[in-house]
Formats: sequence, structure tokens, C-alpha cells
Amino acid sequence: MQASPYLFFDGNCEEAFRFYAGLLGGKVEMIGRFRDSPMKEQMAEDWLDKVMHIQMRVGELVIMGCDAPPGHYEAARGFYISLNTETPEQADAIFPALCNGGEIRMPIQDTFFARRFGMAVDRFGVPWMVNCPLPPKTK
Repeated sequence: MQASPYLFFDGNCEEAFRFYAGLLGGKVEMIGRFRDSPMKEQMAEDWLDKVMHIQMRVGELVIMGCDAPPGHYEAARGFYISLNTETPEQADAIFPALCNGGEIRMPIQDTFFARRFGMAVDRFGVPWMVNCPLPPKTK
């Protein structure tokens, strides 16, 4: 079994996923538009090219999403997508890009539990935690 986050956007889903793919080294595997669905008759003309479903893979992680139809978008709350990096340098590169145009909730820094840890909400409204864990302790 695998759990995957499914993100809803306010009309900018494709822009967000292109940004995430570039930043995280992911690959958009599938994109479907309202124009190509049975729902196309129910959608406004200016919404037909919006994303009905998108799927991106980053390593073993699959992230999916869509543009919520007009009047149905709600800002994300109550969760963060947690990214675990292998090096502090990787965390230090990803975090500022996620913060650009967004909001820093906790600056990236060394902590008692991580070599780097930070929390932010990106410009698309998605909350992220960037974590570079401490190396395992040896006995």
C-alpha cells in the first residue's frame, strides 16, 4: 500500500507541478484537463484547459493534484508535506525556493533532531517541511 498526497489548487495547479518537478527533480507522469473529460459540458470555457488530474513522481513519492472547480477551492491546512533530504546542502537549496513568494513558518536551521529543519507555505498555498535528519547513532 502507498499513500500519496492529493493537492487542490485555485487554478494554478499546472504551474505549481511544473515548479515542483523542476525543484525536486520530479517527473510529471500524467496530466488530464477538464476539456478531455465528461465534465466538460459543466465547465466554463475559461476553465476547460485547467487541470482535472495531474500526477508527478519524485523518487518513490507520488504527488497528485487538480484545480478545484470555481467556488470549491479551500486553502490547505492541518498538514505539511515532509521532504527528507540526504544532505544539509540539499535542504538549504530546496527551502528558499519553496519560500520564494510564500511564507516561512520556521526558518531552516540546525535543531536537536535534524541537521536542517524548516517549515514554509509556498506561493501556491501548499505547506512543506524540509528535513535533513541527523545521522544514525552508532553504538
